[in-house]
Amino acid sequence: MSDYKGDRTTGFASPAADAVEGPIDLADVLDLRRPSRYPVRLRGATFRTRGILDGDILIADTSGQKISGQLVIASVSGVFVLAELQSRKGGWWLISGDDMREPVRVDPALDVEVWANVSGVVREKP
Repeated sequence: MSDYKGDRTTGFASPAADAVEGPIDLADVLDLRRPSRYPVRLRGATFRTRGILDGDILIADTSGQKISGQLVIASVSGVFVLAELQSRKGGWWLISGDDMREPVRVDPALDVEVWANVSGVVREKP
């Protein structure tokens, strides 16, 4: 076996060597060090049409503002659901991704609250 340590090469150096990046830190890219950001694994595929699949990891941000059309994680009678938030009839409504459920009005008195906005999606390699 030779004493090669990887510090010498043969042939021509790659012209792209200057463009090589270091490792990507997903915690940094997704800003997961902020106390309001959480990774949440999704179970279900009601938002497949929006490219969100069963098993995806959603990046939940509890400090976000309500924006119509934004995907949110909400609590409905103690059950967490993924829904699209829409402004309708002077209030906020949760819309199901599969149109199988009626819209639900966001109202803490009815035990329906928005917990977090979805700010990103991560998919693990199968």
